[in-house]
Amino acid sequence: MVSRRTFLKFTGATTLTLFATGVGGLRRAIAQAVTGVLDPLGITKFATPLLIPPVMPRAGTIRQKSGKNVDYYEISMRQFQQQILPVPLPPTTVWGYGAVNRAGSRNGVLLHNAPSLTIEADWNRPVRVKWINQLVDASGNYLPHLLPVDPTLHWANPPGGTMHRDMRPTFTATPGPYTGPVPIVTHVHGAAGVGDESDGYAEAWYLPAANNIPAGYATKGTWYDFFAGKAVTKFGTAWGPGFATFQYPVTQRASTAWYHDHTLGMTRLNVYAGPAGFFIIRGGPEGDGAVRDSRTGLAAVLPGPAPKDGDGFPPKKTYYEIPIAIQDRSFNADGSLFYPNTREFFDGITGPFIPDSDVSPFWNPEFFGNVMMVNGNTWPFQVVEQRRYRFRLLNGCQSRFLILDFSGITGVEVWQIGNEGGFLAAPVNHTALGGNRLLLGPAERADVIVDFTNVPVGNWTLGNVGPDEPFGGGVPGVDFPVADPATTGQVMQFTVTPPLAPDPTTPPQFLVLPAIAALPAPTVTRPLALLEDMSRFFADAPAETLLGTVQGDPNAGAAPWMAQAWEDPVTENPAVGVTEVWEFYNGTADAHPMHIHERLFKVVDRQPINVVEVDPTMGTGGAMGGTFEVVPGSLPTPPEPWENGWKDTVIAYPGQVTRVTMRFENPGQYVWHCHIVEHEDNEMMRPYRIGPEQPGQPMPMPHTMGGMRMAGTDDPATDANDSQSA
Repeated sequence: MVSRRTFLKFTGATTLTLFATGVGGLRRAIAQAVTGVLDPLGITKFATPLLIPPVMPRAGTIRQKSGKNVDYYEISMRQFQQQILPVPLPPTTVWGYGAVNRAGSRNGVLLHNAPSLTIEADWNRPVRVKWINQLVDASGNYLPHLLPVDPTLHWANPPGGTMHRDMRPTFTATPGPYTGPVPIVTHVHGAAGVGDESDGYAEAWYLPAANNIPAGYATKGTWYDFFAGKAVTKFGTAWGPGFATFQYPVTQRASTAWYHDHTLGMTRLNVYAGPAGFFIIRGGPEGDGAVRDSRTGLAAVLPGPAPKDGDGFPPKKTYYEIPIAIQDRSFNADGSLFYPNTREFFDGITGPFIPDSDVSPFWNPEFFGNVMMVNGNTWPFQVVEQRRYRFRLLNGCQSRFLILDFSGITGVEVWQIGNEGGFLAAPVNHTALGGNRLLLGPAERADVIVDFTNVPVGNWTLGNVGPDEPFGGGVPGVDFPVADPATTGQVMQFTVTPPLAPDPTTPPQFLVLPAIAALPAPTVTRPLALLEDMSRFFADAPAETLLGTVQGDPNAGAAPWMAQAWEDPVTENPAVGVTEVWEFYNGTADAHPMHIHERLFKVVDRQPINVVEVDPTMGTGGAMGGTFEVVPGSLPTPPEPWENGWKDTVIAYPGQVTRVTMRFENPGQYVWHCHIVEHEDNEMMRPYRIGPEQPGQPMPMPHTMGGMRMAGTDDPATDANDSQSA
């Protein structure tokens, strides 16, 4: 097993703390304090009420002579100021989505917010969204990024022009951060059955329709035009400058999806700036109406209502179903978002950087904020009655695994009834099973019923005992230090009050959830590698994270891995209609939340593996860096009870193979990746294709594989990027 690499985490005391784990165990050293960063201990907690996101207003309904009517939205991403920190601290400049047309809603809310308003979708009724990039100022000129964009990654690269977009540029000297117009492309995370033209492919980005786009810049990604042509053919929707129009079939089970940006090499920055929101699918044969009460056989009653289209804002009704997005952030003293502007933040490396080494100047392998933010406010509170509530929980953090801890709330009961793909096979009692603790990896969701019936009146804090560092599994406080109890160890407060009326909902132990449909027997097994490439210049320094393939069968003996870069030809190419097992062999020291676009899958099992590196000093990347082997004589462990359902994100633990199975039905080009977004942005994402190549589809550009990227010859892309590197 590889040793955990050195990393820096941002602590609650606004210092940088160095951690390195290896054979000798955990070492700690304190580095210089960061200046200009807001001390989280100075932020008043539980002073702001929880914002319950309103429903996104529709622009209208598209009535079709043949086929289903379509709910239509026009949604833009804008820059604005929002009071994230409690008053009197200053507001924060952020980005967020919001409707620009509410003609199809009764009392629609025109509000750009971070997180954004909830898209409410009805099962089997398509949703069409015109996603507009409005990151421009009042004069129509582009707004630069709020955060430092590293142009040395394989990224969208608008300065490269049409010939060199979506590439890793070459430089003759270490560049500064990119300061040009910002590309975006929106992905509905959890949308199944969606066409590839509407999935938010990382190379289908587009710039705003700004007045001052520099000459020679690419204004759209490599796949934009190809997908635009497909959209015209399929839906009759033309795309244009600064926007794309996607359509979602909404034929999957009722579930909690969410939407966020997915631009190549910039997802970590674009999402950290704010744009994300819930996309909730309701109804259908596996929706709320299909849940029964075991005592009577009749329809069960789940906690509600949730926000609906037409509700006032602020609302005049009480909600008992609430979406809750949990994110970690850090702030500067002026209220602005803090995100590292140097690799020095992570492990003290001050250079040389690319092109004089293989380390990027601004990319940080992980980031852990020192402030917890819930639905767009730091440490809010929510008034709840002594009754049952339904919370749709989302871990929207960059790199942080949450272990939500309800154990400090006397008398509470926590039952999970769903995850990413809708209802579980059966309710899971986290109070009895896990001591009122709930693990959520980045991008995972949990649909839970929290019963406050027996909680004494008063104020109670929802805690977090996940680590302030990369997560590898284990027991909090035993296998890893828990989050700082004064800051990131607290999430929000519940103010419990007496009930206003008797609780009509069905106790969760009596809920009979819709059955989980069986999949056909798999006919293909794909062994896949999760890897990390270490620097050849600096000790214990990650240069990039990688995915790859495994040659042979690790279940039968040691099998070598082959690392793959984003631009390498597709290696995962399931046929339409085939059921496969994908095996994630984790050769790194961290757990990775693995997300597969377009499909929902089932977790099969996990099993211990042996990881052998050819040269441990070279990391786990490279062409043929070592071997994986399932531990002889070991037995697989079944999924956790809360994984017994359909998922789109699964935690792959270090030293294990994690197996999932799914059926591929919709042809097209999609991606699979780690949802630690810092990893995703630096090579831990790969394209995959269902079915054959599509006529006219873009093809990957040739490249030189390898962790070390030295300066190349000058070309227009280099010149353009250097011009943006002041």
